[in-house]
Amino acid sequence: MKKLPWKKPTKTVTLIFTVSIFAVMLFIMTVQGLSMYFYMKFRYQIEAPLPQFWRPIPLLIIASSITGTLLATLVNRITLKPINQLIQAVNQLAEGDFHVRIHLDLTEDFIKLSDSFNRMAQELENTELLRSDFINNFSHEFKTPIVSMRGFAKLLKNQNLSESERAEYLDVIIRESGRLTQLASNVLNLSKIEKLSILTDMETFHLSEEIRLSVLLLENKWQMKELDLIFDIDELDYHGNKDLLNQVWINLIDNAIKFSSPKGKIVIKLHRQKDFIKFCIMDNGCGMSQATLDHIFDRFYQGDSSHTTEGNGLGLTVVNKIVKLHNGRLEVNSDEGFGSAFSVYLP
Repeated sequence: MKKLPWKKPTKTVTLIFTVSIFAVMLFIMTVQGLSMYFYMKFRYQIEAPLPQFWRPIPLLIIASSITGTLLATLVNRITLKPINQLIQAVNQLAEGDFHVRIHLDLTEDFIKLSDSFNRMAQELENTELLRSDFINNFSHEFKTPIVSMRGFAKLLKNQNLSESERAEYLDVIIRESGRLTQLASNVLNLSKIEKLSILTDMETFHLSEEIRLSVLLLENKWQMKELDLIFDIDELDYHGNKDLLNQVWINLIDNAIKFSSPKGKIVIKLHRQKDFIKFCIMDNGCGMSQATLDHIFDRFYQGDSSHTTEGNGLGLTVVNKIVKLHNGRLEVNSDEGFGSAFSVYLP
């Protein structure tokens, strides 16, 4: 945290004080001289010469300059110093130095100003860290499939490859190109959803049926892992954006399948509770640590730092945004090694 230096008074401030003091002193001396002249003339009938007001002007200029400089310095230290500190701090923020902090404790208002500025600087610093992490993860997610495709494309130039090897390498290229396409689609989808502030295309639809259709869309995935799906679903209708909410169900179910162990169990529940509808999906997979839970909705964040797990860290960011657009909330409970539970509450 950098300490801001004290700034000397500006020439403009010093000049204003000097001219003001000079004008006041000249006015006082003029009034005093004229008063004495007329007093002597009319009270004692003495013909005295008019005072020569120009004679003390050089002395007044010197005295005004000294006094003006001293007053400007004093005012700058007491009154203008915190303002100068704030200006310098704002300039440092504009230059990208988000570590700057100020401590103005002259009055309660200055203390509040310091706290507000420091909170703003802290938020900007956090945003810069998130931006840096976003770029690093984004670069990694795009670079990995491209490098893989390039490597296998080079191997395909080998004339001695067998047909099975050639087919295997082509499958890898197809799979990685699909992964790249999916990543680009997810980024565009996230960008589109994050720009939304008001929901459109609202309709009343059969929510229970949409959840069942989402499970059917992922049938190949959960059948390959031989998962046991347990349903506890009430037949409910809901008024909202059906297409956006389908992304919620598909992302959450897909995550549960992805992190479940083979022959594991997934429980899907849907019930009305007082003034809201609760959708809950629970798995008995690997679970998440507290560090992962703290960042689970960040863009491109993956609990698996090695990036070996399938996915790109955008699904839950999209889910959370869609749920908030419906004035709902998303809760996560997880025990590392025992599984996770995601609950969506829709009003």
